[in-house]
Parts: sequence; C-alpha cells; structure tokens
Amino acid sequence: MDILNTIGSSEAYNFHSHTQFCDGRATMAEFAEAAVKLGLKHYGFSPHSPIPIPSPCNMSRDDVPAYLAEVKRLQNLYLESGTKFYAAMEIDYLGEEWGPNNPYFKNLGLDYAIGSVHFIPSQEGVLVDIDGRFENFKTKMSEYFHNDIRYVVDTFYAQSRKMIEAGGMEIVGHLDKVGHNAGHYCPDIESQPWYEQHVHDLIDLIASKGMVAELNTKAWEDHKRMFPNTRYLKRIMERKVPLIVNSDAHYPNLISASRAEGFAQMREAKLNIN
Repeated sequence: MDILNTIGSSEAYNFHSHTQFCDGRATMAEFAEAAVKLGLKHYGFSPHSPIPIPSPCNMSRDDVPAYLAEVKRLQNLYLESGTKFYAAMEIDYLGEEWGPNNPYFKNLGLDYAIGSVHFIPSQEGVLVDIDGRFENFKTKMSEYFHNDIRYVVDTFYAQSRKMIEAGGMEIVGHLDKVGHNAGHYCPDIESQPWYEQHVHDLIDLIASKGMVAELNTKAWEDHKRMFPNTRYLKRIMERKVPLIVNSDAHYPNLISASRAEGFAQMREAKLNIN
C-alpha cells in the first residue's frame, strides 16, 4: 500500500490505533464508529504485533484470524460511509529474528505495517520493554540496565537503524520515542550532541531508504511533545522524509487528539526551511 498516494492531500486520516486485540481500551467497532462520525476518509487498525516473548501489550498470534475477520466485517459494514478501513500492525523489531521483514507478517496480507522499537536487549541480553510510564522505566533502569542511560539510548537507536536497514514496513513509528523516558531520567539528555547525532543519523537513514515516518501526537496533550520531537521537524523536511500525522489512539475519543497541532507544527517547520 502506497500511503502517500492513498491519502493525497487529505488530512482526514489516522493510520495508528490500538483496540481490544492489544492494549487498546475499546473495541474495533467502537473505534470504527468514531472514525466515521469524525468524517475520516482513511482509518487504519494497527494492533501491537504478536511477538515470541511474553507481553501484556501485544496481541496473541491466536487472535490474528479474528482480528483480520473483524477488519473485513467493518469494511463491509461501512462500505458506503466514505471511510475506508485498513488492516495493519505495529510490528516490534526485536532483532534479526523478529521484525517487520519477518515472512510471517508478509504472509498475513496486511495493507501496511508500522515498524517500531519498544524492546531493547539489556547488557545481559534480556529483551525489556522501555516504553510506557516513566515510573516503570525508572524501575527497569536499575533492575535491568545498571542505571546506564547511555547504554539504553545507544541501544534504542542501534535497534532502530537495524530495523530500517532490514525494511518490511511502510511507516516508521515514533522514531525518537526513547527520548521521552530518557528525558525524564536525565533532563538535559536530548540537548547533548551525542544524542542529537543519533536522531540525525536515523533521520538521514530513513531518508536514504525513501521511507515514510509518522509524527506521533499521542503525548502532546499531557507532555507537550511529539514523536519525533518538534526540534527535528526542520531536518526531516530538509531531508525530504515524508511525514504523516498519527494519534496512536488507545481510546475512540482520542482518534484525532492533537493532530491539528501536529499539522500546524509541520507547516511551521516548512516555513523555516531556507
């Protein structure tokens, strides 16, 4: 699926959402009803993919047929609504053995895939979810990472680069997500040259691969930050990385949360390009 050709110049879309099949807080039917009421032209379901390790946030492989069947049911139900629904997954990159390029996902017939890094290996090789609430992240820092924030950040970006090199996704998800928790743990970390270089290198790699990245608005309302951080939008525009604005919604009433702010920040970034 060519995301950019699909949406054209429309802003009436959202390609990142989570429902009852993973850690979403409502059914797909409830999200579909809300999307239609909002007048969205394109709406993608993207549950956290099955992974080969235990996780309370990821869908079960056993539930995949039911998920795909529900997408088809909703597509047929809303055939005349003006809203097109898509079957996708947000696929976790865990390493060479598991990521968006895994044949398992290719054989599902998904409309598109979002590639994201939520898990990184500890120094002892244990895969740890570093996403979520800062309180949990702080605990994991001492429990798994010997309080070495430089290791966590370096590894997150190394995993992200490996994922992009491996390919298999149409959208790169929240490309600097580690910055949120890392920034709480070490408040000035995102302004340090070595950290900024990680983000610049990742943006440049995405550009070289011709991939689409998302501007993820999920954290704007509560934390006043986007993923990627607004400070990087100018570089993204300069490198001609296509951006789409997704809300990463876990509740139907948040389908369009802060997306207007996201589009406004993109327009501002374009004005600042010489």
